[in-house]
Amino acid sequence: MCLFFQTAEEIDQLTVDEDLNDIERAVYLLSVGQEVQRASVISNLPSLVRQNPAETFRRVVPKVREVLNGAGAEIQLAAAASFLTILQDDIILIHTHTFSILKTVLLHLNHRDTVVSNAWLETLLSAINALPKETIKQEVLNPLLYQSQLSHSLQARLASCRILGKVACKFDTHIVKKELLPLARSLCQDEEFEVRASMCRQLESISRATGTELLPELVELVRDEESSVRLAAFDTIINLMDMMDGDDRLHVVVPMVMSVCEVSLQADEVAMASLSFQFGKVCSGLAGETEKGRLLQRFKVLCVAGLQTEGNQTDCNESTLIRCNCCYNLPAMVVFADSVHFLSELYPSFSSLCCDPQVSVRRSAAASFHQVVKLLGSNVQLVHKELLALLQDEALEVLDALMNHLEETLEAVLSRGENLVLDNKFPELLSALLLAEQKVGFSLRWRLHEKLLQRYSCLARLLPGKLLHQNFSLRIFTILTTNKVLPVQREAARTFCTFLRYNRKHEQRQEMMERLIQDLAQGRSYWNRLRFLDVCETASEIFSRKYFNKYFLIPALELVHDPVANVRYKLCQLLPRLRSSLRLPADKLLLQQLDFCVQKLLCREKDKDVVATIRKVPSALTETSTDLLSGTFSERDLLDQKKEKEENLLLEMQQLERQQSEGKLNSDKHTERKREQNSHFTFE
Repeated sequence: MCLFFQTAEEIDQLTVDEDLNDIERAVYLLSVGQEVQRASVISNLPSLVRQNPAETFRRVVPKVREVLNGAGAEIQLAAAASFLTILQDDIILIHTHTFSILKTVLLHLNHRDTVVSNAWLETLLSAINALPKETIKQEVLNPLLYQSQLSHSLQARLASCRILGKVACKFDTHIVKKELLPLARSLCQDEEFEVRASMCRQLESISRATGTELLPELVELVRDEESSVRLAAFDTIINLMDMMDGDDRLHVVVPMVMSVCEVSLQADEVAMASLSFQFGKVCSGLAGETEKGRLLQRFKVLCVAGLQTEGNQTDCNESTLIRCNCCYNLPAMVVFADSVHFLSELYPSFSSLCCDPQVSVRRSAAASFHQVVKLLGSNVQLVHKELLALLQDEALEVLDALMNHLEETLEAVLSRGENLVLDNKFPELLSALLLAEQKVGFSLRWRLHEKLLQRYSCLARLLPGKLLHQNFSLRIFTILTTNKVLPVQREAARTFCTFLRYNRKHEQRQEMMERLIQDLAQGRSYWNRLRFLDVCETASEIFSRKYFNKYFLIPALELVHDPVANVRYKLCQLLPRLRSSLRLPADKLLLQQLDFCVQKLLCREKDKDVVATIRKVPSALTETSTDLLSGTFSERDLLDQKKEKEENLLLEMQQLERQQSEGKLNSDKHTERKREQNSHFTFE
């Protein structure tokens, strides 16, 4: 917004002598400046304190106090925010300065504007952290006892509740019981429900300092006529369960939970929603066998809240939230019920939530699915149908939530390894994973597609090589060669290289490499040749230098002859990375070929962009060439050695599997010959 000044006098009022330092300028503007200038100085107060705290508090802060007297809301809010920043950033270390701020805060705490008053209250609560006990007692507690009386405003009593909860942790148990408990009990009985609810929220911090003396008040407030008070009391009791003994949990918490569950959803939907969110925590604190059955039964009821078993289904926001909260608590409930009883106690509820009519509920079930399957252990096959349902869900939000922890889920589900091949459920899972990818690909939700491909890379170590090659490698390769979205292409390249690296079958690896060379490096479309260079960039990170140089380097360098300038341009950008994969003297011949490639581009290239790029390359290559002759090992060299060892181990495993297979075949043949001989002997 532009400001137009019509007179020279108005312009003079906004003009400040340039010779003034920051402190003098601030004092001048606070004294004679206009409101916008004063607000600017007050907003800049934290910077002044950082630069010169002593002078700022001696000269500027007193002027700020003067300005605040009768100031409008804008300046009041600016001052509250500045003082809050000063306190939170620990800019000041001297208690006298904190006390100086406290005086200003307390003066404006009861401002008639509620927004301004709340801003000053936040500043006061922050100041309490930095104040000594004596100052708090004299300057905060004494006024607090006075303004908590019913004759004072609702706003003042609400502030008293929050201050009370804040100062409780500053004093020992004796002072809290003597000074604060009577005041807390009084505010719990306040005629205004907002005060009762606010005080309930602070009783946890007070109880942490005194024990469970306020538990009777909380139990009474759970039955309050106002739902907000009941909710605050309920939440506070649940949060204090770790402090209660067994009797209090049994005779206070359990009846409270049961009474909330017995009330209809329409009568107290807020308390039901809070209970559904806290249910896992409640059950963790109530592990007694005598109450387990009742609590599990209540949880089952919450899992179908808002759903009618007959006729049409009805739903509302609160009941949907309750079922979402049940999904959140599923892992805790599996622990509570014990996984061996999952089928009889929780499976129907779990299955219902995974197939819920509301997308948000199914998404919540998908988000906690990985935790449930890990807890089930050897009983993980019980939720196979639900996993398939979530993978095939029509809402992509559900699939998105499942993808966040897909690796953990599949690790638990596929933990039986090779034996899964004989399981009829195994082909269904593979098919569901493939269909999920196709659905996401057709949806044009490329970020989800990128995430899915990244998650699918874990299949390289979870699936048998033959199944991985037959079902997934070809599909990922198709995405790599046909998808038009660059992030998806790159993730497909990374996943394909991961599959290639962990494949133990030499024939399959050879087939995959041949397809890379024929369809990409030597492909008819220049887009595919560009993609091959992208694959090289990814492969240099995944494979060891030895493997990369053996299979990727030469096909990449041969693109120096490519007729399309964009391909040669991309190759020029990649040359420093290719050079860094070489080590002398082992790679001397490859280094000569790379240098020849550079010379060819320098001498014969005509495209101006390629020429500009290749001219920068020699200097970049010179920087990397020092590593070629270096005898020291960098962190990257150590990582490369680790990769090479892993690749050699995979080869050894392949050879061992082949020997075992051949040995088994020979053994079978020997057994068959003996059977034939025995049969012949019997016949004779």
